[in-house]
Amino acid sequence: MHLDRLDLRILDCLQNDGSITNQALASKVGLSPSASLKRVRRLRESGIIEREVVLLAPEKLGPTLHMVVEVIMERDHKALYQRFLKQAQAAPEVKQCYQVTGEVDFVLIVIVADMERYELFCDRVLYADPNMRKFRTLISRKRDKFDTRVTLPDE
Repeated sequence: MHLDRLDLRILDCLQNDGSITNQALASKVGLSPSASLKRVRRLRESGIIEREVVLLAPEKLGPTLHMVVEVIMERDHKALYQRFLKQAQAAPEVKQCYQVTGEVDFVLIVIVADMERYELFCDRVLYADPNMRKFRTLISRKRDKFDTRVTLPDE
């Protein structure tokens, strides 16, 4: 699907505030409300707008540990990677999972309440995979930036 200048402006506005009313969105991008609604509907139906979520402030919900986990697999085999991916995707502690190039095979973003829960996660997901050679855990001391926006192409 080709995205024109107006589509990109709509996406930018929605990434900034997903709760914006259609009337306000239309006004911001210079469209009539019906044209704006039609474009947003098309962006949803095409899958460009995948889903809408609410972002919470984790520091206000109680103590949590944010970890970056680098995983190195023993053998480079697609079926073994798929098995690990399935486990990582099923684990509620894994918030993001990237298959990467370089010295490591996967990078996981893991959020848990405490070290005890991280140990349980390690036992259930990491140590349980016979193809996992080793992993390294980096514990975040402080989150300095968090942004969910996708950088849009210039029109």
